[in-house]
Amino acid sequence: MIGRFERERPELPAISLSTDTSILTAVANDYSFEQVFAKQVRALGAKGDALLALSTSGNSANVVAAIAAAHEREMRVVALTGKGGGQIGAMLDAGDVHLCVPHERTARIQEVHLLMIHCLCDAIDNTLLGDDE
Repeated sequence: MIGRFERERPELPAISLSTDTSILTAVANDYSFEQVFAKQVRALGAKGDALLALSTSGNSANVVAAIAAAHEREMRVVALTGKGGGQIGAMLDAGDVHLCVPHERTARIQEVHLLMIHCLCDAIDNTLLGDDE
């Protein structure tokens, strides 16, 4: 979102919650690995923001906790899951978006998740800039 997808556009505020090794290590050591994303959502998220949450099984405890934290902050959630959606599918609110790949194999689910992410990036660009063709 900060760089471009396929065409130039203004930068959009976005942060990956999995890239700050200092936060990940400190929170996992001092609290639990389950809290590594939730604490960041509580610190950085605000009403009206969106959380993109990925969990192949739909049951990743750290992602479940992050979604709960996002809901506390009145954030919208876009959840990419697999299999049957798991706990995440069950906890989403009416305003959230659930994109579930109904497959059992992790590799196939993750391959489709990548395609979905590219589609989301393209949709954001088209929404902001209009169709480029």
